[in-house]
Amino acid sequence: MKAKSRLLLVALAAILLTVLTQPTLAYYTVVGTATNVVTSGGIQLQIHEKTADGSDFPTEGVYIIPGDIVSKQVTVENVCSHPFYLRVKLVSGTNNEALTPDDCLKMDLDTQNWTYVDGYYYYNNVLGPGETTPALFTQVEIVGSKVDQTHIGSTLSLTVNAYAVQSENNPAEHPWDASGWPAD
Repeated sequence: MKAKSRLLLVALAAILLTVLTQPTLAYYTVVGTATNVVTSGGIQLQIHEKTADGSDFPTEGVYIIPGDIVSKQVTVENVCSHPFYLRVKLVSGTNNEALTPDDCLKMDLDTQNWTYVDGYYYYNNVLGPGETTPALFTQVEIVGSKVDQTHIGSTLSLTVNAYAVQSENNPAEHPWDASGWPAD
């Protein structure tokens, strides 16, 4: 019986020791939560379409006849506080199935500051905050041999789409090699 009493006494001591030390262990355990908020910076650009005299290109377009040369100077401005890589896509269209706008519109493209790769014109440099690119083109010629009197009333359109990705922490040998370009 003495052995049973000792065993019972040891078991009670162990239970008592466990119950008494549990609050003590709680004093040495700390749980904390930290919430870190990371906000990505935004990049913003503005496309400028001007005429040779410096006025805005008319939003309603211009009336043309075959052989006309229309003044349209397209530049892009960085209007944010971060530098970025820039690319521009020119999309042409028509309301006349007999016309192929790519054959009808001829632009005087700046190939010194811009490089054509896979359907886009990439600005060859990083565009810094507040900077504006040189004009991608300054005029559009309506190719007379492709547009004639049978196309009276047809509409040709040229849309300029610009895309930018950050250049900070995004090293690239060429702008088209940069990471993060959006898909069409």
